[in-house]
Amino acid sequence: MQTTGYAAYDADTPLAPFSFARRELRDNDVAIEVLYCGICHTDLHIAKNLWKDWFPTSYPTVPGHEIVGRVVEVGKDVTLHAVNDLVAVGTIIDSCQHCDQCRRNEEQMCRQGPTLTYGGADRIDRSMTYGGFSKHMVVRDNFVLKLPEGLDAARVAPLLCAGITVYSPLRLWNVGPGSRVGVVGIGGLGHLAVRFAAALGASVTVITRSAAKGEEAQALGADSVLISTAPDAMAAAASSFDVIIDTVPVGHDMSPYIDLLDVEGVLVIVGALDTMKGFSSLPLITGRRRITGSPSGGIAETQEMLDFCARKQILPDCEIIEIHEVNDAFDRLEHGDVRYRFVIDMASLAVE
Repeated sequence: MQTTGYAAYDADTPLAPFSFARRELRDNDVAIEVLYCGICHTDLHIAKNLWKDWFPTSYPTVPGHEIVGRVVEVGKDVTLHAVNDLVAVGTIIDSCQHCDQCRRNEEQMCRQGPTLTYGGADRIDRSMTYGGFSKHMVVRDNFVLKLPEGLDAARVAPLLCAGITVYSPLRLWNVGPGSRVGVVGIGGLGHLAVRFAAALGASVTVITRSAAKGEEAQALGADSVLISTAPDAMAAAASSFDVIIDTVPVGHDMSPYIDLLDVEGVLVIVGALDTMKGFSSLPLITGRRRITGSPSGGIAETQEMLDFCARKQILPDCEIIEIHEVNDAFDRLEHGDVRYRFVIDMASLAVE
């Protein structure tokens, strides 16, 4: 299947139009017309090869792993999806399906490594995978998600990465009524973490350096705001949280947040950090506190999240753009100039 998209050809030049071939449908494949694709910080990092020390980019690369589309064709063995269904695709499009992690619906932690939506290698022919900044996708049926009724398709896309990345640890650490949750940072991930935690029944506090974020945080559903640069307020909040979700994507000091955890509390890092600043182990030992990380989520959990969003009417705040604006969006994303997520209307690709 011939298709078009936007690709990074190298680390230094803007994304530009790219024509390429998707594989012919296998018996268990779904072909999708991409309607919307979110822009994630990962797209920026991979396009510019900023993670070259541990995930070097192979060019040309077509970014995009927050995808909403419509089914246009299915393989002969596909029963989960039908032509014209509205569907979604996230950060992975295949896995071994037989290791212990895959069997417990944690395909994102497949022992053989999941097949990434872009920049990965197809498990059968080893060809490079290309992402959702394109007109069409071909994806194994088990990795295609159903879009529940009642959700605005134009705003769903960021749930496929930002959404599941914060939903998964909230579920893993049993957040619910009575839980005390802190969220560090209000960005693409943070604003969804606040909405999810509040919808799960938790008491939610946004932890931020800016007092001006207070009204914004409460509009998202937070009960309170804690200013991390106010020593007295931080000291008074010691041992106040069961779970803290840290969404900040740059290196920073964890120590102040560890002190905020109650006994056996957990600090979950979901912002991709290549380095972490040092911290004392004493608060961890004395309070049996934990620092952990969390990737995205498995396919079943991602579907659960989408269904939860439909029931609770949870959607990210998005700025809808056209594909020719993608390079400007990358520049703005790099400078934090978005509230809170860009989504590309892929219908604009047809007029390129």
